[in-house]
Amino acid sequence: MRTSNPLGGVRSVFGGFDSHTLPPRNAYHLLTILLTTFLKSRRQGLSPKTIDFYKGYLNLAHQVIGLDVTGQDVTQFLDSLQCSGGGKHAYYRVLKTFYNWLYSPKSGYSLNPNDNPILIVDAPKVGKRILPSLSQEQLNYLIEQAGCVRDKAIISLFADSGLRLSELASINPDNIDWNNRLIKVNCKGNKEGLAPFGERTELLLLDWLSQHEVNGRLWDLHTWGIVEMLQQLKIKTGLPCNPHTFRRTFASILAKRGVDSLHIKRLGRWESIQMVERYTRSVKFEDSLKLYSSIVD
Repeated sequence: MRTSNPLGGVRSVFGGFDSHTLPPRNAYHLLTILLTTFLKSRRQGLSPKTIDFYKGYLNLAHQVIGLDVTGQDVTQFLDSLQCSGGGKHAYYRVLKTFYNWLYSPKSGYSLNPNDNPILIVDAPKVGKRILPSLSQEQLNYLIEQAGCVRDKAIISLFADSGLRLSELASINPDNIDWNNRLIKVNCKGNKEGLAPFGERTELLLLDWLSQHEVNGRLWDLHTWGIVEMLQQLKIKTGLPCNPHTFRRTFASILAKRGVDSLHIKRLGRWESIQMVERYTRSVKFEDSLKLYSSIVD
């Protein structure tokens, strides 16, 4: 790593500090300041899990966190990792976010954006795995095999609305619009969103509420209770049964019905079309062909 910088002082995390801009007297102190400042800049609009994701990967990648890290340093670090392509790509995404912040005006370091080391780092290649989604028949079977009305309602709502686990677990019954079959939920990044549901899910929810004393929460289970229930149902049926599978099922079935990706993005509260495409990889050419009609009459 280089040992000089235009601002004076030493700018490598492991070589010292910049005496003109930073107070730390050792590399660890500099590393702590960089990570703390970055994470504080991320807090608004991000969930605690996302913050922990950044924190965990950046701490593990501390050897390439600094004011004088080069693109070659980052590339060598990524190449040295003994993990899957997906794991390397996670490191890359976090480092890219960090360095794009560091070399932006928001960081306060007045660094030249053209010197950003991440600009010359190639993203690790990741195989495009097709993760499982459920057919309509499999989904109906899971609902039938669920042990009680509450569990049936949870599974039906997961698939009908594409809810994330945190969104479903925190539903307040007062936030259900029964007339329009919509639920106001707390989405990723502490944002509010609306989740639709259908008639069958409505009947199951009403059946559950007729048996359950509401006290600000729709369910008498917390997050891990829901996960455990789904795990037991997976063992019982042999079918994939987890929130991500239901979310992929939601997106894939809508895509097979011809719903545009932009509409799926809005309905599922995704932040990008790219995420929708990841969740609908199980949709095949044959599924799209069913929606085709001749262009020339």
